[in-house]
Amino acid sequence: MAIATWIHTGLEDASKKNTIAVLDGVRAFACLIVIWYHLSNVPHDLHIWNLRTVVPPLLASFLSFGKYGVTLFFVLSGFLLFMPFAKALLFKQRWPSSKRFYLRRVFRIVPAYYLTLILIVLFYMTMYEQPRHWKELGLFFLFLMDSTHATYKQLNAPFWTLAIEWQFYMLLPLLMLAMRLLVWRIKQNSRLPATFACILALIVWGLFSRYIGNYLMYAHPTATWLVPRPVLNGILFFTYGQSGKYFEDFGVGMLLALCFVYAQHPSTLPAIRATLQKLSPLFCGIGFAGLIVMILWNYNEAYRNTWPLFNHPFFIANYYLFSEIGYALSFGLCILALLFGATLFTGPFTWLPLRWLGMISYSLYMWHFPLLVFLMKHGQPFLKNLPLALNYGVYWLWVLVVIIPFCFLFYMLVERSSMKLGELLTHQKRRGETAAGQARESGQTQRAVRSHSCAHGSRLPGASRVEHT
Repeated sequence: MAIATWIHTGLEDASKKNTIAVLDGVRAFACLIVIWYHLSNVPHDLHIWNLRTVVPPLLASFLSFGKYGVTLFFVLSGFLLFMPFAKALLFKQRWPSSKRFYLRRVFRIVPAYYLTLILIVLFYMTMYEQPRHWKELGLFFLFLMDSTHATYKQLNAPFWTLAIEWQFYMLLPLLMLAMRLLVWRIKQNSRLPATFACILALIVWGLFSRYIGNYLMYAHPTATWLVPRPVLNGILFFTYGQSGKYFEDFGVGMLLALCFVYAQHPSTLPAIRATLQKLSPLFCGIGFAGLIVMILWNYNEAYRNTWPLFNHPFFIANYYLFSEIGYALSFGLCILALLFGATLFTGPFTWLPLRWLGMISYSLYMWHFPLLVFLMKHGQPFLKNLPLALNYGVYWLWVLVVIIPFCFLFYMLVERSSMKLGELLTHQKRRGETAAGQARESGQTQRAVRSHSCAHGSRLPGASRVEHT
């Protein structure tokens, strides 16, 4: 009962911070399907079982799809972080403070990540304590572990995605300032299409950089373009890494935020919101159909001739280029249906336990993989004689009994504390900025009054004292 009360309190506190309840459930869903993927495929990689031989192809396709929960995380990040900027761009509201943005991101991400990294190195991946691996370890501390083959999906497989997220966080306020230079010069009724065009340009850049990066990194690893190859390698290190920067995913989330902010604003016609609500079943259907297509296409890339439709040369040659945007658009349409849909769509995602998992999803995302691998390596000698279904059930029991409670404690002791400290500092900065602004306004008012008084040959009482101060 006490736990249920605490969950309610925690979620109510989150609601006061203008979060969207249904997206807590979506975040939990993204984390759960990543765990689902690792539960199914890590035993395959460790040669505990062969996924293709133990389950039908359709089920194996869905089990392999879970890795694209990462894409869903990127879409959600683009949506949530762009929302305040969208409000400012479209309706010229107060511009979000970059200092507060960075401060909140640092306290939200860095303490929990650094502690997780240190603990994993000390107790699990001790090889990184050796001097010959300090260079790679340094890249993990700098959030550049997605940039080299030596660190990509190493130490803790999910970490590479945190590098992508962090780099997007660092770039977003700068991108928004550049976007503001264009959008705020345009008339009010043209800001929506102008902002849409800017986000579309970001998506196009994501696709272009993915194509060029793959061409120069893998297809033609010795080729050069405009600059010597060593210089080009340095550029690719920061602009592409090992698998791209996923701007197309973040851009889809930003488009969703643009649509949501515009539709929810009081100045927008109610008919637009009503239309989006009516179309939400269609959005859901198209998004779900798109996910099925992408799931089958993804599996056929790993195991050719499973689904003959995708054996066409076009599908084989272009999967890498279009897979992320395909998943992102499909997820985006489903999210759009949830944002404007009826309870039939939103109900499951506002279920309290699912929202609670969404609240601790950051810890769950970082810790589930090493804890799963620990069980699979040390517990498999005792589990190998069990039937496959029972073996798989033990893995899920481990998630429920060990991993989730551990991540809950980690959230309480580390994440929540660092977030509270970040909120305290941002509130202090906000109060300081407000006080400074009021002081400036007061000073301007006093100067204006004194100027007016002097112009009429009178002196403001106490003026010399104010001037001396």
